[in-house]
Amino acid sequence: MAGLVPADTLKDYIGKDMGTSDWLEIDQERINQFADVTLDHQFIHVDEEKATPLFGSTIAHGFLSLSLMAGMPAPQVAPDNMKMAFNYGLDKVRFLTPVNVGSKVRTKATLLSVDDKGDGRYLVKNEIKMEIEGQEKPAYVAEALTMYVT
Repeated sequence: MAGLVPADTLKDYIGKDMGTSDWLEIDQERINQFADVTLDHQFIHVDEEKATPLFGSTIAHGFLSLSLMAGMPAPQVAPDNMKMAFNYGLDKVRFLTPVNVGSKVRTKATLLSVDDKGDGRYLVKNEIKMEIEGQEKPAYVAEALTMYVT
């Protein structure tokens, strides 16, 4: 369902499931690299021995999971005549389920709103859920904002 559509039809997609990204396995190397970049070496992320009694293994940082939204985006709709798009921020984020090392995750998008800002600008809000393979509850639910300029 996702893809490029005429700007005046964007609102027709509100409430619709846009689809999912591909699965991505979260390995310890990725977690360790994120810890190094962010200086967040809390044991639940990097120390298997200490983390296992609490979570069954180490877990990914919540912000690591959230940052993957940029690199493994769920399909979305966008104006077919856009000149550029940029991340406008987040309205709400809730971390619901830890992502254990070795888990596979993917993102899923649902269009929530379209705000015509004038001058060919459209502020689009998508609900993004990060699903964890084999888990009922998502890792997070976020309301992501994208500004499209046509």
